[in-house]
Amino acid sequence: VFANAVVPTGSMLQTIQENDRVIASRLTYEFNDPERGDIIIFKFPDDYARGVTTYFVKRIIALPGETITITGGSVYITDVNGNTQMLEEDYVVGTTTEGWLENGTYTVPEDCYFVMGDNRENSEDSRYWSTTHCVERDLIEGKVMFKYYPKFERLD
Repeated sequence: VFANAVVPTGSMLQTIQENDRVIASRLTYEFNDPERGDIIIFKFPDDYARGVTTYFVKRIIALPGETITITGGSVYITDVNGNTQMLEEDYVVGTTTEGWLENGTYTVPEDCYFVMGDNRENSEDSRYWSTTHCVERDLIEGKVMFKYYPKFERLD
């Protein structure tokens, strides 16, 4: 019913601090589709392809069928109808373009999600993976709902 994880890095700063412990609901996605902005626990695709299970915590940025373009430190989403919008992301840390892939464009396959850390300049996320740039839905363990250590806080 629940999954928990310790977040060992600063890739999700300021939302989740280094060494915070989080709880995710495994049931949320039994009844609903993942949504943009959800923070998820998932099996890291590069390790999973090698037969190793490592869990990551990141935020969903783009949904199945969408195209994401990253340029000049901004993120643009083109939906399945061809409408493009710049994401408003007040949770993002690291707003300079240093460390960002410039002019990166990715199309999200069916049943997959493009994810990024909130600390964009210090996050090993979809932009940098070698086997795929997306998380398949069946690799998602759950939606992060709470931080419970060192302080309890609701995240959804």
